[in-house]
Amino acid sequence: MPQLNPSPWFIILVFSWLVFLTIVVPKTLNHTFPNEPTLQSTQTLKTSPWHWPW
Repeated sequence: MPQLNPSPWFIILVFSWLVFLTIVVPKTLNHTFPNEPTLQSTQTLKTSPWHWPW
């Protein structure tokens, strides 16, 4: 059974992780959002109670 021989599969695993860590990770870490979130004010708004007309 060839899948029990770890020699070729280990090299494939190492190369795939090498590609992942050198190409994919920096591309995702360099991603920036087009709209940066704005800070909301910490003031509490003054609200008045609502009186229903019925």
